[in-house]
Amino acid sequence: MDLPKSRAVAPRLEFLDTATSTNDLLREAANGADAAGWPHGSVIVTDDQTSGRGRLGRTWLAPTGKTLAISVLLRPGDAGSALPAEAYGWIPLIAGAAMTEAVTRAVDAARPAEPEDPEDVSGGVDVRLKWPNDVLVSGYKVCGILSELLPESGAVVVGAGLNLTLDEHDLPTLTSTSLLLATGVRPDADAVLADYLGTLSRLFAEFAASGGDADASGVAATVSSLCGTLGSEVRVELPGDRELIGSAERLDADGRLVVRDRENGEEQAVAAGDVTHLRY
Repeated sequence: MDLPKSRAVAPRLEFLDTATSTNDLLREAANGADAAGWPHGSVIVTDDQTSGRGRLGRTWLAPTGKTLAISVLLRPGDAGSALPAEAYGWIPLIAGAAMTEAVTRAVDAARPAEPEDPEDVSGGVDVRLKWPNDVLVSGYKVCGILSELLPESGAVVVGAGLNLTLDEHDLPTLTSTSLLLATGVRPDADAVLADYLGTLSRLFAEFAASGGDADASGVAATVSSLCGTLGSEVRVELPGDRELIGSAERLDADGRLVVRDRENGEEQAVAAGDVTHLRY
């Protein structure tokens, strides 16, 4: 896969015909003897990942040629300034926002010039970010994000798995979809990837330049505007086999999800946990 549009926006992009885990490979490269050869914004991508991972150690497998596994190296010091520890919680959200915008534009590009219902400007397809790391198309997952800190350097590897042309028989879960299924049109993989990489680079540069201040950089407003979790009734599976059910009110200064407990009305900030959007 040549990917000329994507190569134009990344300082280094390596496409691999097959890979175990792009996150693992990029982490090893960023910590290896040739670390200087992997600058901020470097990318490893494949359409055949054999040992992909999701959150909580889950495996991520997909048929060859129908998805993209994308890993991006972020070096905050090279993008602006070193980030305070509390700012790192925003990085998966920034990546999710970038992918949400890229998927939205891909969906828009696939819409007919004259929609069947002129009053429906969405074309019947809604793209939203699900806190903290999924992109949904009309409620179905099209992309997941997994970020990993490199503690020695303070760098972060941001992995994304994007479903491009999976059909109904390929889907890993009943709540998954692909760009092809959502639009009926085969997506331009290079265009979507380039859009994601360019948007991620811009949002992260603004965030880093502000010293990791999500409000001052505009990142908090961008993420909040794209996040379909906010305003929803949710169930959050917490560590220790606990759960929290309530209304997702907002994001706090560190990117945590603030949920108002349905039982006692108190707000609780959630840093990690599986979130389910409830429908009544």
